[in-house]
Amino acid sequence: MPEAVAVVPWVRKLLPTRVNNRLPVSMNDDDTRSIPEKLRDGWHTFNEIYDGVFFAPYRSAVARERRDKEELFMLLCFSDMIGIPNPVNYYTLELLPYMYEKFHEWHLRQGMDHSPLDGFKCC
Repeated sequence: MPEAVAVVPWVRKLLPTRVNNRLPVSMNDDDTRSIPEKLRDGWHTFNEIYDGVFFAPYRSAVARERRDKEELFMLLCFSDMIGIPNPVNYYTLELLPYMYEKFHEWHLRQGMDHSPLDGFKCC
């Protein structure tokens, strides 16, 4: 920045700052990246901004709904073991080996300190 130009202090904050007497990479004339790399970086930046503007407000609602659906599914899979009749018990028995990995987290989220199943001790 030429010293002859007087700049108001709050405007100086908006101007790019020099580090080791060089401007940031995006402000340099000697940027060695190729045009496709610059376009790819610009596209990633655009995608991040687009994602933040349009999808960020709904992420928590979608995550909450997904968690509720997973908890209901876990309840259906383990319902026969905790005394609730399950009409599709034959099909859910095939899924139990895959569901045991998430069982500990599920029963803690439901407010149960210990496993409600007599034959299955996870903690």
